[in-house]
Amino acid sequence: MADPTRTCILSREDAPRDGLIRLVLAPDGRVLPDVRAKAPGRGAWIGVGAAELAKAQAKGKLRGALARAFKTGEFTVPDDLPALIASALERNALDRLGLEARAGTVLTGSDRIEEAARSGRLHALYHAADAAEDGRRKLAQAWRVGSDREGSDLGGLVLPIPRPILSMALGRENVVHIGVTDRMAAGRLGEALDRWRRFIGPDPEGAHQGDALMDDLIAAPCATAAQGASAPDLSGHEPAVTTHEDFE
Repeated sequence: MADPTRTCILSREDAPRDGLIRLVLAPDGRVLPDVRAKAPGRGAWIGVGAAELAKAQAKGKLRGALARAFKTGEFTVPDDLPALIASALERNALDRLGLEARAGTVLTGSDRIEEAARSGRLHALYHAADAAEDGRRKLAQAWRVGSDREGSDLGGLVLPIPRPILSMALGRENVVHIGVTDRMAAGRLGEALDRWRRFIGPDPEGAHQGDALMDDLIAAPCATAAQGASAPDLSGHEPAVTTHEDFE
């Protein structure tokens, strides 16, 4: 069955809902991100990046679009809404990474990743933002060899987060490189990371909430897929799915 679609309230373009970001009204009237789309009640969907969202917010376009979607003007849009969304998407991606690690599909350590890469067992490769270039290059070459794709541009993805954050997310020490050895796990992780990276854009100034996120990871290292990245103070069951709507 095809993925249900939604309409971005700003661009008016349709897209699968898994690629969009849901906004909801908290009990106190604030508009907050619900990136896992699990909070009850009416929601509004956006498919634009942080820069475009900030521009729409500054011009008042976002408020008008939200009023139409929520059918009310009684709400407050936080000034830092783009940063809140970026933080929620980051936490969602790191939660997914932690879940895959606990499932045994994630490798750390250059030697283990290189062995898996050369033996053809690697399905995804990621590096911390502060990983050394020679280490990234060595693992990428091993992956190309093991995949019989020498001479291609196959290589790992540098994540916009440093090794301390990756280490806390995985509960391991000094995580610099990450290899994924299961194809389905690589797909799930790639989807979560892609949503986050598309939103923050190529130059995410202020998008990474380093210190705050580190505090969250220390306080709640075992966040599950149903916690952590949805809007604060919101809970409930998955709402009924319909197709081609800009609210839910």
